[in-house]
Amino acid sequence: MHEYTSTARVWGLTCPGFPEEVSRARRWTRDILAGSPLAEDAELIVSELGANAILHTASGRPAGSFHLALAVSAQVIALSITDGGDAETAPKAKHPDEEATHGRGLGMVSALAHRVVVRNSDGGHTVTAELFTDSQPPGGRPC
Repeated sequence: MHEYTSTARVWGLTCPGFPEEVSRARRWTRDILAGSPLAEDAELIVSELGANAILHTASGRPAGSFHLALAVSAQVIALSITDGGDAETAPKAKHPDEEATHGRGLGMVSALAHRVVVRNSDGGHTVTAELFTDSQPPGGRPC
C-alpha cells in the first residue's frame, strides 16, 4: 500500500436548511453504508443531528445549510454534522419530562453512539457521533 493511501473513506454532503433535506441526508447515509450492520443506527443519528441543526441554529433559516461528513474505516463509522451557528449554547443532551415534545434527540444519539463529541466550529458547532464496528474504541482504550 502506498504510504499516503488510507483505508478510511470520507464523504461529505452539504444540505440546504429545509426539513426535507434531513431525509435526503438519511438516504445518502443509508446508500453509503448499505450492508453495514450499523447502517440503521447511523441513519437515525444523521436524522436527529440534522433535525437539531435545522431547528436550533441558523441552518434552518433562509439560505441556511448544514454539512454532513461521513468517515468509514474498518474500526469506526464517524458521522459529523456542522450547523450554521447562532445558537445560544452548545448542543447537549437534555432530560425532558414525559410531557415534553422535544429534547430527546441528542440523548438518543448518545445512547446509540459509542462516543459523541461536540466542538465549536467556524460560527457554529460540529457534533460527531462514532460507532465502533467491534464495540471497542480504536486502540482498545475506554471512552
